[in-house]
Amino acid sequence: MARPYELFYWPGIQGRGEFIRLAFEEAGARYEDVARSPGGMPKMMTLMRSPPRGMTEPFAPPFLRHGKLLVAQTANVLLYLAPRLGLVPANEASRLRAHELQLTVTDFVAEIHDTHHPIAVSQYYEDQKSEAKKRARVFVDERLPKYLGYFERAAASGRMVGRSLSYVDLSMFQLVEGLEYAFPRAMKRVGKRIPKLLALRDAVAARPRIAAYVASERRLPFNESGIFRRYPELDH
Repeated sequence: MARPYELFYWPGIQGRGEFIRLAFEEAGARYEDVARSPGGMPKMMTLMRSPPRGMTEPFAPPFLRHGKLLVAQTANVLLYLAPRLGLVPANEASRLRAHELQLTVTDFVAEIHDTHHPIAVSQYYEDQKSEAKKRARVFVDERLPKYLGYFERAAASGRMVGRSLSYVDLSMFQLVEGLEYAFPRAMKRVGKRIPKLLALRDAVAARPRIAAYVASERRLPFNESGIFRRYPELDH
């Protein structure tokens, strides 16, 4: 489409915006990562606080501007983009299934985040370290294998939805990569039970556009300011 895609997200982290970036990169779509460009942060904050007439106010990044539309929330943005980027089957049942899976990814991401911030986002990790250790133990022992087991069953055919690559496959790539960074010991144990997910991750990583993106400067490294954080004391 002639209208450019404008993605608004915090500039220093992959975060929730990365699920959207991966869709753009795989599709070879033209997009602007607005907050990473000069003057982008003030532009993003102004758009959040005072959206133009006819546009709804987003709660928080990531959000997408496309023409006169302002679409917020990662799963919702992907619901909008996927048919336009060719990253979801055309039939309604498949689209609903893809959205269902992506909403489950959203739930999972929230639990991953809460392993290092179980009390308050406004407090530093060091201020809630003991609580984080308790939360992370439950996550590693119970929630991590439960979510990944569910996604493993969903990937029984080798894809998450339909026969072709979908945006949910890209999200599985991001989840596995992030979890292996944050919880390498736990993922080594659970890896034996998720061979299809690991194979799917490898297949996505080998796709030319994804491989080029991952090797580029556009792909920010995982770090201890994002969702996936490597704190050895939380991994067991």
